[in-house]
This record gives sequence, C-alpha cells and structure tokens, in this order.
Amino acid sequence: MIQAVGVVVPARDEEKLLPACLASVKLAGRMVPGVAFHLIVVADTCTDRTALLAARAGATVVEGAMTNVGRARLAGTRVLLRQTRALDPATVWVATTDADTLVPPCWLSRQLRHAAQGWEAVVGTVTVTDWSGYPPPLHLAYAQSYAATPTSLTPASGGNAAARRGDGARWHPHVHGANLGVTAAAYLAVGGFGPVATGEDRALVGALESAGRRVLRTTGVSVVTSARRDPRAPDGFGHFLARLEADTVSQQVSQQ
Repeated sequence: MIQAVGVVVPARDEEKLLPACLASVKLAGRMVPGVAFHLIVVADTCTDRTALLAARAGATVVEGAMTNVGRARLAGTRVLLRQTRALDPATVWVATTDADTLVPPCWLSRQLRHAAQGWEAVVGTVTVTDWSGYPPPLHLAYAQSYAATPTSLTPASGGNAAARRGDGARWHPHVHGANLGVTAAAYLAVGGFGPVATGEDRALVGALESAGRRVLRTTGVSVVTSARRDPRAPDGFGHFLARLEADTVSQQVSQQ
C-alpha cells in the first residue's frame, strides 16, 4: 500500500508556465487523501523567478546548475527519497512531470490505483491542445503519428492488462518524463535516472522492463503538455514536433 507520493518537476526559467503546472499537481495531490504528498521543484540554472514561485506554491525547491533534465530529475528524486527515508521504498510512489505540463485531477489517484493492483511503474501519454503557430495539418499528423503502434513493439500477449479490463485504455510505445510514476523500490533497484541531457525517462523505463519489473504502459493516464517552439531538452518532445512539422510541410510541397 502506497503511504507517500512525491512529484518531481524539473524547471529551467519556467516562471510563465510553472504556476499552472503546480496548481494542477497540487489538485491531483488532494485527490489521494490519507497519503503523504510531497512536491519537489528543481530550479535548474534559472535566471528568472522560477524558484520563488515554486516556494510560494509550497514546493520544496532544489536549486543548482544541473544543466540538463536527467540531472534535474535525479536531484529532485534524491530529495524526495530523503524526505521519505523512514518508509519502506515499496510504499513510496515517485511521479514526474514537466513545468509546461498540466496534469488532470485524477493523475495521481489513477497511478496509485494501478500500484494497488501490483504495478510497479505507470507510463502514461501526453496530449497537445494548443497548436497556435503551427500549420493546420500538424495536429492531424501528430495524432496519426502518436497513435501508431508498431507491431514489433506490441506486447506478445496482444496488449497489457489495461486493454483487457475494458476501460478503454490501450498499451502504447511512448515514454514521457512528463507522465511517469514508479515505486521508489523499483526505481532504486535499477539505479534511477541517469545524468543525461535527454532520454533519461526512456532509459529508466527500459531498465525497469529489462529487470522484469511490472511496468504498465497505458493510455488511461494522460496529461496535457505544450507544443512550444523553445523546448528545454535536446531531442525531446519539442524536437519531435519540429521534425514532424518539417516532414508535414515537405509532404505538402511535394503534393503541390
């Protein structure tokens, strides 16, 4: 049974978007009564009011020059693990999201429901609602690209338990640090986040799966993220959108 849940949010000069993110996370925290709630914001090499706004929102603030998202998630998770060191790591849930992301009120309660079913990690999906500044066809191209599930990646069982429950959720191949949860025990068993500039989320989930940990990839846990053109992590979600836009425009030109 999960006794404590912590949410780690890396942020670099995010004073514009962070307050809304933290408000959504705190609401999600209130939806898990009886569970100790911890909110950690990692202010990574910030020159704006990110740290101040995080403190005002009641978060534990970790400041430093981590210089990349892997180190930032690692630093924030270390603080969370220190805050919950009196507990069995199997009863501590570590969730991560991003400063440009809004989580729904059910975000943590759904993750903990899966944890109660024996899942050691929950890997959710992201959606984009604001496509301002992008060509009109991009949102359709994104939906088609994101929904595509390569046959080679589909579990041999034909889908995971989420698909078989009949709750409308499906297995998916994506990994997002903006929508990820794991028990502290499983996290520690595979070495946690790596201090890398990008792909720390995929590496963690890959390590969990390779170690035989129970990992649930489900479309039933989703968050809303931004489609901004100034992404923080190299080769992350923002760069995926940039490549998709270039491909979409190229296809339009070739069809003319």
